[in-house]
Amino acid sequence: MALRKELTNLGVDAGAQTIRVHLARCRGEDRVPSVSTTRRILVRRGFVTPQPRKRPRSSYVRFEAAMPNERWQADITHWRLADGTEVEILNAIDDHSRLLVASDARVIFKAADVVGSFRAAAAAHGIPGVAPDGQRCGVFTAAPRGGRCALELECARAGIRLVHSSPYHPQACGKVERLHQTLKRFLAKQDPARTIGELQGQLDTFRAYYNTVRPHRAIGRATPAEAFAARPKATLSLRPLPVPGRFRLRRDKVDQTGVVTLRHDSRLHHIAIGRGFVGTRVLLLVDHLQVRVITEDGEVLRSFTLDPTRDYQSRSRRAMRWNDVPTHTGTMSRDIARCPRQESNLRHPV
Repeated sequence: MALRKELTNLGVDAGAQTIRVHLARCRGEDRVPSVSTTRRILVRRGFVTPQPRKRPRSSYVRFEAAMPNERWQADITHWRLADGTEVEILNAIDDHSRLLVASDARVIFKAADVVGSFRAAAAAHGIPGVAPDGQRCGVFTAAPRGGRCALELECARAGIRLVHSSPYHPQACGKVERLHQTLKRFLAKQDPARTIGELQGQLDTFRAYYNTVRPHRAIGRATPAEAFAARPKATLSLRPLPVPGRFRLRRDKVDQTGVVTLRHDSRLHHIAIGRGFVGTRVLLLVDHLQVRVITEDGEVLRSFTLDPTRDYQSRSRRAMRWNDVPTHTGTMSRDIARCPRQESNLRHPV
């Protein structure tokens, strides 16, 4: 009963099987009661409420990777600091062994933060074959925006096949979702963290306990570290590709203020095009800081070097030259000739 209370106060699992493993493995006791005996004692003392018979495990269709590092799962959950500030926690686990390969806290996870966590996990545990099996949020994929995010480019360079699970699909992302519950029960028993640093310390403590001490039911009551070391590691599924990480393409439409937007290093920049092009659908060709804005017909509206320190990229007299706009004598030139106001918008800052 003392061990049961100790595990409960720690915020970790304290069932009959977990208690038995702790008695045998952590305390080294020779005579350990069976699981059924331990369960009867817990029920008699009122620590466990008997539940109706559940659906048999054999009826579930389960998926599990055959080898360590064959597939990782990653997802972001939320937590609050002592002052109520909401922060994010990125957890990544190995699908085969349930090893917690990454557990990091940030106020808001940006694309570069996810890549940094992934690189640290790969350096410590090896490069996975398929990773991470996260849901389709912005830091995991840029497919809805017609491009590739930093993590997708990182995986392509390393030869890693990136797979995105569908939301609310427990067969694909249920393992990391279940980990979130275990982690939050642990955090709820700790003193509320006042800073991100304190929270990260609690995550590191939980990660060490989860990987090396806590017996895991899904892997025969072994620890994730034992299961991870028991088999050879999977190899990469693809060949590394030389991916030009700086180049990307963005589609946009000039808004009512004559502006389009572009995100660089997780910061949104507003680019002045001109009110004469309101409603025009454009393509932004980006090569690191070099940006060219063209219409869908190929007419160059603006070509400039992005200033990462400025939110608004204005069109100054010096930057606005006639080689930045269409030079042919087509429809747009005739419209400019008929409308001095449009010409003024092109020649001067918006």
